[in-house]
Amino acid sequence: MNEVRTLAKQTAVYGFGTIIPRFLNYAIFAFFYTRIFKQAEYGVVTELYAWMAILLIVLTYGMETGFFRFAQNKENYEKVYSTSIISLFSTSVLFLLFVWVFIGPVSSVLNYPDHHDFVLMTAAIMAIDAFCAIPFARLRKENRPGIFSIIKVANVAINIVTVLFLLIAAPKIWQNSDGWFRKIYDPGYRVGYVFVANLIASVSTLLMLLPFILKAKPVFDKKIWQRMIIYSFPLLIAGLGGSLNDVLDKVILRRILGNETGLETVGVYGAGYKVAVLMALFIQMFRFAAEPFFFERAKKENAKETYAFVMKYFVIAMLLVFLGLNMYIKGFKFIIGPNFRESLIVVPIVSMGYLLYGIYINHSIWYKLNDLTRFGIYITLIGAVITVLINVFLIPVYGYMASAWAHVASYGAMIIMSFIFASRHYRIEYRMGKLIPYFLLATGFVILARLFNYKNTAIEIAVNTLMIIIFIIYAQYKDKTLTVFFKKK
Repeated sequence: MNEVRTLAKQTAVYGFGTIIPRFLNYAIFAFFYTRIFKQAEYGVVTELYAWMAILLIVLTYGMETGFFRFAQNKENYEKVYSTSIISLFSTSVLFLLFVWVFIGPVSSVLNYPDHHDFVLMTAAIMAIDAFCAIPFARLRKENRPGIFSIIKVANVAINIVTVLFLLIAAPKIWQNSDGWFRKIYDPGYRVGYVFVANLIASVSTLLMLLPFILKAKPVFDKKIWQRMIIYSFPLLIAGLGGSLNDVLDKVILRRILGNETGLETVGVYGAGYKVAVLMALFIQMFRFAAEPFFFERAKKENAKETYAFVMKYFVIAMLLVFLGLNMYIKGFKFIIGPNFRESLIVVPIVSMGYLLYGIYINHSIWYKLNDLTRFGIYITLIGAVITVLINVFLIPVYGYMASAWAHVASYGAMIIMSFIFASRHYRIEYRMGKLIPYFLLATGFVILARLFNYKNTAIEIAVNTLMIIIFIIYAQYKDKTLTVFFKKK
């Protein structure tokens, strides 16, 4: 219980650096963009950020987890850190140079032949963010969530302020200006300023991390690097498969439905997805704290019991988040503009998909601890194949609803495969069957809330809140959940 409380506290601190700023990021930008951009314009933002998510996995090539794995030895800690930094710096620079030299063909492949600037800025953002992954990993490894959170919050704040200036204040200044500002600002650039603001925020983050980058002695240990690459490369493939599961639907939608119609559909679907992705933020918050936590406790006698204990309360906590998001959907709907709200129908489906993904992230520690990362490739590729098949064959029939259900099917299959492989190599008694009543209760409440015709909003809030309270009471009765999280040591 004490270890779970420790992990919960670290997760809460990381939440300050991930949940709060990212929630503001998603909420403010979704609120703002879905009211000033047309559906097709918002589709551009959604699709390019999908590409960004995919390629960022390639550019970090599993080195973040590799750092946690090989930095356990204090004698080699600085060498591992410096080697990781140099490796990511080199590949990030090479990637940026490649895109710059071949900007024409790259832009054509991405279906943006007339917007080389969009593609180049996206590449620069990815290169900087990939390089910053290891300094952030060091802060996590050294249990410095405060500094980690401050920098993350600053990144989002800079991004938000810059976007608001460029898209709200700047057009007014431009109208009333006859000087230099009128020459450098283009009010018709619109979507382009989204990437300008993100690039400014990424550069600012890099500058804030410089003290942690420059403190490392520039040592590149070839043997350590080779070991890290051998360990991390399967994680690259696994991470790429996972990223494809997450964002490939936005890319496929446009290509199946056609450019203009596809971009509009991507824009609408992406807006509803932004509401559901709030669930993913909690998963990410947990992952930041859990990964170093799991590695540190791997050598303890009761490590497996700890992992099972964490899994149980993770699922309960995430189901509570799932309930909160879906039971109060009428409040969350104001995050996106009226023209995009038809896509709110995907929120329960996508959020459940993310919950399943969180279970997989929790369980996947078995192959990372035992240097069996090749199994991550098998599992995520199976998930990616399911994602592609469902999207390709069912989008023409069911539109973006097929994309939403693909998340549930893909992550569900990944969980099953992970448990099958783990049973042969690193078996942990998670007793997942005992969690089925929680899933039935939570999903039943969400379905009931969707089907029930409330007389007014006040009654809806009261009834839905009562159902959430019933879930909490059940969790306390069955597994002493409140006691575990809130009772003093």
